[in-house]
Amino acid sequence: MTKTDGSKPALVTYSGRVTKAHSGFFTIATAQDGQPTTIVCNAAGRLTKKKHVHDALAVGDQVLFERIKSEGFVEGRIVEVLPRVRCLTRKDPITGTNAREIQQVIIANLDVVVFVFSCADPEFKPRMLDRYLVGAEAQHLPVIICATKVDLVGDLGAARKIFADYEKIDYRVIYVSTVTGLGIDELRTALHGKLSVLTGKSGVGKSSLLNILKPGLALEVGKLSDLLKKGKHTTVVPELFQLDDVSWVADTPGLRAYAVWDVEAEELDAYYREIGALVNQCEFSDCNHLHEPGCAVREAVSRGAISLTRYDSYCRLREELQRQPKW
Repeated sequence: MTKTDGSKPALVTYSGRVTKAHSGFFTIATAQDGQPTTIVCNAAGRLTKKKHVHDALAVGDQVLFERIKSEGFVEGRIVEVLPRVRCLTRKDPITGTNAREIQQVIIANLDVVVFVFSCADPEFKPRMLDRYLVGAEAQHLPVIICATKVDLVGDLGAARKIFADYEKIDYRVIYVSTVTGLGIDELRTALHGKLSVLTGKSGVGKSSLLNILKPGLALEVGKLSDLLKKGKHTTVVPELFQLDDVSWVADTPGLRAYAVWDVEAEELDAYYREIGALVNQCEFSDCNHLHEPGCAVREAVSRGAISLTRYDSYCRLREELQRQPKW
């Protein structure tokens, strides 16, 4: 509780964490008389009505709020958002092409982001994972790759072949099956004491993982569309769940598109670990690693030291970033 002095009556504020944000209403995890509880708040207009280049409030934010006379289910008003650290963000997909870009904050104040991709059903798409990883590297986010549905490809050895390129460049990959229980304890241990987020395309098994990590959570498990083979969205808005006294995990809507935020084409090589490690060995300091002579990256690709799939991903994303307008 915080009190401020002044000519007006002292404002009494309370601290808490945003666990859900939807249509201008925010669920806050806080404590009352020493006991954990939740309260629904709206936000002071000065926080949300001015122009922003990023979301003013997001799940995971630490906030100060004041109590108000009950207005239906709303019992508080957020008056301050505390400074953020490490956020999972993307370029707002709703922003028009002729408007200034907005940074969508998916989850704030993260300790680790878990990118969930299935070994099969739906098929693993490496370029999508590469986009996620570029975003995480640019935002200095610790990463875990969670490879689900191992049972669908036969065994762990088959699954590891699918994600071999990522283990080779020192990303931690945890292999999981909600059918056999493989990897569940390892994942639970990795998330202990942290604020984490499970994110990825719809249909890869995020909700099933949460149901196992937090028994009784009973999240709806999405079923794949037989017609389109695209996961149906079962999570409508991001939401933060408490796994235990010291661990929080967020579930997010399935992300079918992920546009990286605040990454220029000229700096993209720094966010591909294996490419960034060779930049200083290129003949030209401004090498794009596309067609220049004396390029250490292209030479490494030619001898198999860098995955051709990852290099192709870099080239495609760089081309996309070059087409974007400069603000």
